[in-house]
Amino acid sequence: MAKGKVFLIGAGPGDPDLITVKGLKCIQTADVIVYDRLADPGLLKKCRQDAEMIYVGKGPHRHTLKQEEINQLLVEKAREGKTIARLKGGDPFVFGRGGEEAEVLAENDIAFEIVPGITSAIAVPAYAGIPVTHRDYTSSVSFITGNEDPTKENSGINWGHIAQGTGTLVFLMGMGNLDKIARKLRESGRPSSEPVALIRWGTRPEQKTITGTLENIAQKAGEAHFKNPAIIIVGDVVNLRDKLAWVEKKPLFGKRIVVTRSREQASVLSQKISELGGKPYEFPTIKVVPPDDFAPLDKAIKDISSYQWAIFTSVNGVKLFTSRLRRLGGDIRDLKGVNICAIGPKTRQLLEHFGLRVDYVPAEFRAEEIVAGLKNKLNPGDRVLLPRADIARKILPKSLKGLGAEVTEVTAYKTVAERNNAGELLDLLRAGKVDIITFTSSSTVRNFVSMLDAPDMESLMKNVLVACIGPITTRTAKEHGLHVSVQASEYTIEGLIKAIIKANNS
Repeated sequence: MAKGKVFLIGAGPGDPDLITVKGLKCIQTADVIVYDRLADPGLLKKCRQDAEMIYVGKGPHRHTLKQEEINQLLVEKAREGKTIARLKGGDPFVFGRGGEEAEVLAENDIAFEIVPGITSAIAVPAYAGIPVTHRDYTSSVSFITGNEDPTKENSGINWGHIAQGTGTLVFLMGMGNLDKIARKLRESGRPSSEPVALIRWGTRPEQKTITGTLENIAQKAGEAHFKNPAIIIVGDVVNLRDKLAWVEKKPLFGKRIVVTRSREQASVLSQKISELGGKPYEFPTIKVVPPDDFAPLDKAIKDISSYQWAIFTSVNGVKLFTSRLRRLGGDIRDLKGVNICAIGPKTRQLLEHFGLRVDYVPAEFRAEEIVAGLKNKLNPGDRVLLPRADIARKILPKSLKGLGAEVTEVTAYKTVAERNNAGELLDLLRAGKVDIITFTSSSTVRNFVSMLDAPDMESLMKNVLVACIGPITTRTAKEHGLHVSVQASEYTIEGLIKAIIKANNS
C-alpha cells in the first residue's frame, strides 16, 4: 500500500475565520483529522463526514496522548495510506512542537507539508488592540515560552538579554509561572512600572483582558482567577489598548448564540453573528426536503398560464418551484401574465434573481398582510397558486377563498426534523454557555423542544434570551413554554439581528 501524507496545519489562535485558505482545504479533504485542544470546533465541522477524528489535546495538567505517542500515531496513519490533517493551535512551528513531529515523519520517510497558521503571539494582542510593534514605541519583539520555570538552575532563556534587549515580550502559556516571570524580569532590569497585559481565550467570544504592571499583574490575575489558555504581553505597546481596543466594541461581542435554522440557511445568520462579534452555534432543527409526490406541483406548473396570481411565502418555495419548472423543461416565460406576490424582501430578491417581476410585497411579512393587500387586487374567480411547505398555516388559503379566489395549494417542499446531537447543546445549556437562542419559524421551535426533550427545560432556559423572527413564531414559542424576550419588528434575518442588538444594549 502506498504511504499517505501528513499536513501539519496551523489552525490559528481560536477564531475559526482566521484559518488559512490552504489549511481549510486540507481539513476538507483529509481522511483523518488529528486535532489539539485549542482547535476551534467550528473547523472540525468543515471536514468530510466520513473523516476519522482523533483528539490528542493537552491541558496544563492532563495529556490525552504523550508527544511520542502522537508522533507514532501520525506515522501509523500515514502507513495506512491515509491523508492526515494534523491540526494544531496557532502556528505549528511557534511553540507547537511541529518541528518534532516533522522530524519523526522525515525519519520514517513519510511525506509531509507544513501549512503555517496565524500565531496567537501576534493575533491575540491584535484582537485586544495591542500591536506588538509600533515605531513610536518599539521595533523589536520576542516570543518566549512561559512553560519554563524561570527559577530553574539551567534556564534556556537569557533573561538579561530579553529584559534589556527587546521592546515587546510575548510569553505563551505562562500563567502558571506569571509571578516568577514578572519577578525575573524586574530582577533583570525591567522597570516595575512596565505595562503588562494578560489575554485569555484571545480572538474568541470568551476573550478577557487584564492590564497592570510587572509589580501588580500577578496579584490582579489571582484576584480575577485568570488561568490558561492565556498569553502575557510586556511592553509600552500595552498602553495603546485604551485607544485601539476594537473587538470588545462589537455589539454582540462575547455572546454565544444558537442558530436553529436549516443547515442550508444557517450560514447567513451565523455569518452576521460572527461579524458582530458573537459566537454562533449551529443547531439546525429543520431540514427542507422534496415532497413525497411531485404530481400536484407538476400539474400546477404545467397549468401555470391559467393562474392570475402565484404567491410565494418563502425562499425555499421559490427555490423548489423554479427548480421543478426547469426540470419539466419550462422557464420564466411560462409565467407571463401571472401576477407574483412575495412574502418579504428576501423572497422578492430571489424571484427577481430568476428574472421574475414581483407585483406585490406586504408591508408586514406574514400571511394576514398578504390577504389584506390583495383584497383590492383580486377579482372573484381569480385562480391563485400557493406553492409552499406541507405544514404551512391554513389561514392564507382560507382567507383568499373568503375573497372569492379559487386557490390551489400544492406542496413544493417538506419541512422535517433534523437529526442532531442534542446532547452537545444540552451540555452547553447546563454549563451556562448559551446566551441567546434564535427561532426563525414555528417549526424550528417545535423541533427544538422535541429534540431536546428535557424535563428541566425551564431551568435550562432560565438565563437564556429567546429571540423570535415574528409574532407567529413567538406565539408558538410561548405555547411550548418558552419565555420570549426578543421579537423582530421586521420579520427578516436583518430585523432579528437588529432586535437582538437592541435588547443586548438595553
